[in-house]
Order: sequence, then structure tokens, then C-alpha cells
Amino acid sequence: MASGSTCGEALVRLLQDYGVDTVFGIPGVHTLELYRGLAGNAVRHVQPRHEQGAGFMADGYARAAGKPGVCFLITGPGVTNAATAMGQAYSDSVPMLVISSVNARRDLGKGWGRLHEITDQRASTAPLTAFSATALSPAEVPDLLARAFDVFRSGRPRPVHIEVPIDVFPLEVSEAWRAAVAAARPAPPAASLDQAAALLAGAKQPVIIAGGGATEAGEALAGLATLLGAAVATTTAGKGILPDSDPLSLGSTLSEAPIQDYLAKADVILAIGTELAETDLWRDDLELPGKLIRVDIDPGKMNDQHKASLAILGDAAATARGLLAKLVSGGAAAAVEGTAERVAELRRRMLADLSPRETTFKRILDRVSESLPDDAMVFTDMTQIAYFGNRFYPAERPGTWFHPVGFGTLGYALPAAIGAKLAAPARAAVALAGDGGFMFTLQELATAVELGLPIPILLWNNEAYGQILEGMTARGIPEIGVRPRNPDFQALAAAFGCGAAKPETLDQLGAALSGALEAAGPTLIELRHDAAGLV
Repeated sequence: MASGSTCGEALVRLLQDYGVDTVFGIPGVHTLELYRGLAGNAVRHVQPRHEQGAGFMADGYARAAGKPGVCFLITGPGVTNAATAMGQAYSDSVPMLVISSVNARRDLGKGWGRLHEITDQRASTAPLTAFSATALSPAEVPDLLARAFDVFRSGRPRPVHIEVPIDVFPLEVSEAWRAAVAAARPAPPAASLDQAAALLAGAKQPVIIAGGGATEAGEALAGLATLLGAAVATTTAGKGILPDSDPLSLGSTLSEAPIQDYLAKADVILAIGTELAETDLWRDDLELPGKLIRVDIDPGKMNDQHKASLAILGDAAATARGLLAKLVSGGAAAAVEGTAERVAELRRRMLADLSPRETTFKRILDRVSESLPDDAMVFTDMTQIAYFGNRFYPAERPGTWFHPVGFGTLGYALPAAIGAKLAAPARAAVALAGDGGFMFTLQELATAVELGLPIPILLWNNEAYGQILEGMTARGIPEIGVRPRNPDFQALAAAFGCGAAKPETLDQLGAALSGALEAAGPTLIELRHDAAGLV
């Protein structure tokens, strides 16, 4: 690193050394030195139209790239605008690095009315991050970044916020800053593998539950399922870890009553890389009376509401491979017979119980799946058609269906799809949103158009916040605030310079998707809830 660099310049170069190639942000008077660092640097800058969009883009980028998404944010409103996206990434264990400015050191905590001032900015981000810290001198920046990349690479990946006072950014840095080496994720203890293997080998009805932390363990988990004759269910974040077409796959249907009944009868459950959270099961009172083996990178998950019979702290993929090796070398008992037949019957029962609206959703999403490449990435919003897709959208591999599960924020789909498309330009990226959620971040159409990204945006338009409307109706509450007036979405797309379509049939939907994937920019595909050819 050349001598005489400012702290802002040195920080950007250090990020590049850590493998960062893209940052998302809107420049402001408090971050100018960061942008001095970007000038002439190979790190690409992407300008969203709102800092919440920057955060969601970083989230989508991280999920597609498998490395942290990075945001540059200004003091105060820049940070608070992105806080929702940070909360989503925290809930879903997504690595995100937020670099922000903060007021000058002499002003911190004073409340003197400085521009963009928050008297304690870190207090607003601390609950949404693995850690939030202030670099009070240039010398502190490398250590804080090393801590951040330790979180991303060695532990449970979650956002990290590092703020730099505006009077520190311009200070001169003469020493060379270099990326630190991160530790590997912990390997499971051999004794724990022995105990787990013994429990699984003796099981009469074993079940594997795989979550988002196990996306790299698919091959080993498939081997375990076959060896044991174990049914495999995934969380939404784990969709596709075992292909839905596998005869042992229950898919991501943990919230379905037949699957929960099946879990209650399991004598051994291997839960790997999952919190078993409310948003995985959609029940607080689900009892798992069998032996519960929990495998997680986070020690805090072993004795929460679903207490482990055996807790294994370790990397999911390494643990799954270790278990498979133990069972093979130890001569595991013959696979439980009849599991595939039981799984097929459970699938049949769930599909037989679909409501007319759910049947419509299935027809639409099946056509979407048929029209997309096998490795397409679908980013969804909080909308009823996506809730159905969480359970029944077909997934043959992990990393093809993404939903803002934990935090449950509206406005996620479009900016996350933009970030993912930038991370993986050779793969198709699709946004699926309801009319309500789309309105939260529709300004990012401008970003997608500006970047020339061929993203199909599937807009389910039922002219309501449908889930909330139904909740009000069920409780006898008069409709309040659940039927917002929508714009003309076709005209809106045209105003942004975005392609548009309004298919009336499934065939037209398939054609619109195919055309959108070849377009020079995004295409808004409006799906009306009352289109006779769709319902």
C-alpha cells in the first residue's frame, strides 16, 4: 500500500484484499473519503435508490455469492434506513458488512445537533448485528475488519457494523494493511459423532431436519438418509438440500400437520443447521418426544425451546460427512423399510388438502419452475403466493428459493434479486412480490434498469394486504388499512423504462418469463388475482 493514503482509501483497499468486489451505497457528505478510495479501485460500486435497498441488495448478493455483501452508509439516516435489511440478515444468518460514518470524535454522545447525529448510533445497530464497533483511530480498522471476517468465515454468519468518525476517515495511513487469516469452522468432536451414530443406527423411525446452515451438506445428508432409511424435511432456508424429487424428501413442509404428526412419532431426529424456530415450524407448542440430535455452529441454539438430547457444536457439512463415515465403517443397521412409501403418502395427503386458492398458486408456481433454468434463483417477498411456495415450490438444489423468513420484512424481493444477479450474472434471478410489498422498494426498478439486469419481476396483485385482511376478517375486525390504492403497474413500469407484461393464462406467463430472461433490462410481469386463465 502506498504511503500517504487516507484511512478511507486504505479501508477500501483492505476490503479488496479480503475478496470484496462489490459495495452498495449512496454517497453522502460524511462518506466522501470512502468514495475517494473507490476511485480507481477495482471494487464495483452499485448505487441503489434507498439505503434499505442497499441492505437488501447486499443480502441477496451474499446469498448468491457465498461471501459477505458490503454496504457504505452515511451517519444517521443512512444507517437507520438500512436497519431493516440488517435485521433480516441477522435473522437469516446472512453475512453482511456495514461500513458507516459517524460524527466526529469530539461530538460523540454530546447531542449538539450535528448533521445526521444519533447520540449513540451503535445502540441502534447492536441488536441487529454480531457486533457493532467504532474505529476511533485508523489503526483500529484492520483489527475490526479481521473480527468481522472471523464472524463471516468461522462462526454463525451475521451482519457486522463498523462505524468510522468523519474526522478519522481523512487521517493519513502509512503502514501496510493486510487481510488477516480466519480460523476454520470447528470440527465435530469424535466422541459426539460416535454417540450420534449409535443413536441413528438404532432408530426405528429416524428423521433428518436440515436448515439453511446445512446447504453445503447435501451430498452427505443424502447418503445418511439412504443408509438409514430416514425421511428428510428442510426449513425454507434449506429448500433443495435434498432434491424434492428424492423419494425420501418431505420438502420444506415442516409447518404442515401431517409432517408434524410424523415428527412426533420419530424416535430420533437429526436437526442440522437449523434453529427450529417459530418461522420454521409455525408452532410454539410442537413437541419432539424422540431423541433430538442438534448440530449447529451456534452454541446458543442447543438448549432453547427444543432442547438437545445430544448437542454437537460443529460445521454442518463436516459433521454430516463424519456421521456418514462412522455409520458406514461401523456397519450401520439395515435401512428402515417403507420410508419412501410413507413419504409418498404424506405428500399425497398434503396436496389433497390444498384449498382452491392454493391450487391456483401451485399451478402458477409449477409453470414458473418449468419456465426457468434449473439453477434459477427466486427471491420472494412477504406475500401469500410466496408462503405457499415456501412449502411447495419445487426445488432440486439449494440456493434456488429465498424468502425473508425470520424478520419477515416487506420489500425484500426486488433489491435482493438485483444483488443476487450482480453476484451470479450467469444465473437467472427472479423477484416474486405481492402488490403491497413491491411498493416498499419499487424505486429499485431504476437501479435494475440502469444496470441492464434481465430480472423478471412477478407481481401478484390482489389489491390488498391479503394475509392481514384475512386475519382481520377471522377476528371480526373491520377492514382498516388493508386495501391500499395501487398505481397502474403497467404504466409505472413504462415510466421507469422497464419492460412489462400482464399475462392472462399460464401459457402467456411462461412466454413472458422466457422473454424477460432474454431482455435488456427488468420486466414487470403483473399477475392479477382475478385473471380467469390463471385461477
